[in-house]
Amino acid sequence: MDSLSSAEFTHPTTYLNTASSGLLPARTAAALHRAVDELAAGDFSGPERWIDTARAGYARLAGVSADRVAVGSSASVHAGLIASGLAPGAEVLVADGDFSSLVNPFAVRRDLSLRIVPLKRLAEEIRAQTALVAVSTVQSADGRVADLAAIREAATRCGARVFLDATQSAGWLPLDAGAFDYVMCAPFKWMLCPRGAAFLTVAESVADATTPVFAGWTAGESPYDSTYGPITRLASSARRFDASPAFLVYAGVMASLSVIEEIGVATIGEHNKALARRFEEGVRSLGYEPVPTGGSAIVSVPGLDHAVPGLEKAGITVAGRAGNLRAAFHLYNSSSDVDTLLEALPARR
Repeated sequence: MDSLSSAEFTHPTTYLNTASSGLLPARTAAALHRAVDELAAGDFSGPERWIDTARAGYARLAGVSADRVAVGSSASVHAGLIASGLAPGAEVLVADGDFSSLVNPFAVRRDLSLRIVPLKRLAEEIRAQTALVAVSTVQSADGRVADLAAIREAATRCGARVFLDATQSAGWLPLDAGAFDYVMCAPFKWMLCPRGAAFLTVAESVADATTPVFAGWTAGESPYDSTYGPITRLASSARRFDASPAFLVYAGVMASLSVIEEIGVATIGEHNKALARRFEEGVRSLGYEPVPTGGSAIVSVPGLDHAVPGLEKAGITVAGRAGNLRAAFHLYNSSSDVDTLLEALPARR
């Protein structure tokens, strides 16, 4: 299968590491160059448009209205915002081995009760005293896909809120952010954006109960009337939760998101998962058993992490994570990339 958008990308190697960082499309690089030139010439008319366009684009991809989307610079800041609003003693349920940027903001609050359970038991471990369930939609370490329907059902039954990190799925796995209380995403991976951007969706039902602790002047209903002293009227939209976005980065974000929108998340997902299945079948023929994921674009293979440095020297970019070789397949990859990786791997003795 050919890559879906080869004209947008010029990578010279076999790049199979989108779970660490996505490749910038050509239009994104061009947009960033234009933005730099504009700012260098003293033209500051762009930043608000870049932010607004990116916010709206992400909202469409996340299945929510733009007024439910906050922007920022990192996922961990958004996680910190949610963690800061929990009452002392509140129980937070997380999956064992989940990504630190999601877990650590809750762990460092020593007055919270952090409970860590296996991912496959997360839904059944939600109980009446659980205040918040925080989980990645797809696990960074090995690509396992969370059972979001079961988690949402159990959380609703027990009165718990749900906070998702969609960083490892947004861009290839359809997202219904409006079905959850909070969803954050760092789009520099599967959404192919420059690093330094982040999105957070906040459901209307929890917005008033969430304190915008990182609110700057742009969090005001009328930002240019909110530049000095306390903000007298916060934005009625999720913009009140904006956390100092890096304006220049968002010039690239709006361009990258347009690529994902044009091709379509569902189309990208089918392409990615087909390549992942091809790789899974190939490594099994070599004598290895990949981690069962439930249908992911990420494949992790125990016992092959030692091969990563040699693959890198051969121009094949994958990652070693949690003792596994981790390969991640995206729209710029093709079946020939999968075959190149398989041909470079040793058979199990």
